Amino acid sequence: MSIDEQEPEYTDNEPGAVAGSSAEPQISTSADHSHSGSIPAVSPPTGTLSVERLAIKALEARLLGGERTLRRREVAAAAGVSLLSARKLWRALGFPNFGDQDVAFTERDLAALSTILDLVRAGKLTEEAAISVTRAIGQMTDRMVVWQVEALIEDMVVQQGIPDPVARKQLVSELPNLVDAMEEILVYSWRRQMNAGVQRLAVRAEAGLQASEAGREGDEDDAPLPLARAVGFADLVSYTSLSRRMNEKTLAQLVQRFENKCAEIISIGGGRLVKTVGDEVLYIAETPAAGAEISLALSQAFTEDEILPEARVAMVWGRILSRLGDIYGPTVNLAARLTALAEPGTVLVDAMTAAALGQDERFVFEPQTAENVRGFGEILPVRLSRGLGRGLVLD
Repeated sequence: MSIDEQEPEYTDNEPGAVAGSSAEPQISTSADHSHSGSIPAVSPPTGTLSVERLAIKALEARLLGGERTLRRREVAAAAGVSLLSARKLWRALGFPNFGDQDVAFTERDLAALSTILDLVRAGKLTEEAAISVTRAIGQMTDRMVVWQVEALIEDMVVQQGIPDPVARKQLVSELPNLVDAMEEILVYSWRRQMNAGVQRLAVRAEAGLQASEAGREGDEDDAPLPLARAVGFADLVSYTSLSRRMNEKTLAQLVQRFENKCAEIISIGGGRLVKTVGDEVLYIAETPAAGAEISLALSQAFTEDEILPEARVAMVWGRILSRLGDIYGPTVNLAARLTALAEPGTVLVDAMTAAALGQDERFVFEPQTAENVRGFGEILPVRLSRGLGRGLVLD
């Protein structure tokens, strides 16, 4: 079924015009009469423009690849696609809706839309895959831009001693000196990350599954899932009560210190930081030993930190499903449950993970009292401690 059959066309004044629709019907590539930027279109100003407004227009033209000269139907028609199909792709990228009369698009918007559609027409991507890949780009770049903008503003506040509102206005004049370098680093990083992702998720996937066979019967809840991973959580102790007593600046410093320290340790250990949610970080590693090293290093780092509180840490070796940049499955759920059971400054694993680590002298295991864990029944937590060796070496 095409997108035109599933989604009625809304104007911006109708209640249904909501950006980021979660439905993912197929793209109709038949020609009809419709890209969008994230900055709302405005009517052409009259009279003399202020210096500030001129700087904003110049920055927008540079970022969007030129002046906005096209309406949505003109872009869709030139790309040979229905307006509804074009809007579905724009929504996947996280762009807002525009009305038929809004001159909101540039020639670069047309080129980008055509690039996505050409992948579908050439059979290189299915329609569903094109929408999913497009949504991944939209969501990740949206978070990245917010992070970068706030980092630049914070740096100006600190280094120049100016108020936050002044720094936000001044950012417009600072960005032109940074855009090209940031874009170059983005493309460079994407290529490096793509290469690493292919190695993790394709080349070494089968070896990971074979390594996870030990101690399993084959009928476990996670048995059908395609990837074997060590899944870990680190949860700061008393974060909620601490955050209530902090001002904006202090809380921002604590959150950044927490995420920076986690990202550094996980990266050095060869793992991947999946996400942070407030006071908690979720990470994975390709082997139980790597997961154990990361978990112990995180616990130690927070225990020794003079600013951050201690952390509860847990890690489980099992199978997962990787989708939408996140991970899912019983292994993830069990790791989260064990984190809640861990004492501050300690690391817990389950019995199967302890068995998978075998006789590795780098680790010491101390079985704890059996616990009835919601969704899993009786589980035997095992406290993981440092054995022989130095562990992860942090620069």
